[in-house]
Amino acid sequence: MEEILIKTPEQIEGIRRSGQLAAKTLDFVGSFVKPGVTTGFLDDKIEEFIVKNGAVPATKGYNGFPKSSCISPNEVICHGIPSNEIVLKEGDIVNIDITTILNGYYGDTSRMFAVGEISPDAKDLIDVTKHCLDLGIEQVWPGNYFGNIGFVISRYARVKGYSVVYEFCGHGVGLHFHEAPQVDHTARRNSGEIMKPGMIFTIEPMINQGRSSAVVDKNDGWTARTIDKKLSAQFEHTILVTPEGYEILTELHE
Repeated sequence: MEEILIKTPEQIEGIRRSGQLAAKTLDFVGSFVKPGVTTGFLDDKIEEFIVKNGAVPATKGYNGFPKSSCISPNEVICHGIPSNEIVLKEGDIVNIDITTILNGYYGDTSRMFAVGEISPDAKDLIDVTKHCLDLGIEQVWPGNYFGNIGFVISRYARVKGYSVVYEFCGHGVGLHFHEAPQVDHTARRNSGEIMKPGMIFTIEPMINQGRSSAVVDKNDGWTARTIDKKLSAQFEHTILVTPEGYEILTELHE
């Protein structure tokens, strides 16, 4: 089993700075999310902002991924490839997922955006997904089991009538894009590894209106959609285990 890295104070500060830039990038691009805009245009804005701030987008070229962000509208669960062919329309919901590499350190975060006025059902899905992330983060403290993150997320989502995507998960991050551990969003209580101070990982629940399964586009090899074409939502933060509990490295500091 791959070792979970314990980051040094210097590494933690580098990852924190990268995480802050990733969060600022989401704030920046959010002002451009409106009906009539293409996801390709948003990706261009994202790359421009990241590069202007002395970093590079981690996704560009990663295992052949062609763009600087993942932009996933409506039934796209994750890994949507931005394109000038994909035009956002009134009522859409869209996840924008950004990972920055700043001075060699990675910060990874994603957020849902509403395109104009959205339906009550879409808003409820977004609200439940955000609360799933918050519940997962509250499980982060030294000595707790990683499985308890997924346990509380899946329990809450199912009570609310939604399903949890099990084919994609959170992951260690910071010195590399993907590190140990795997952070599942549905898990048994008190399962998995034990959290220790200095561990850094993402929690990124993907919650579906319908069935939990994903279908990956055969043509591009990346875009994962819900099997029944119903809506999906996702939020993601990069989290540090501290001696007292946790720090959200991708939440903007005042």
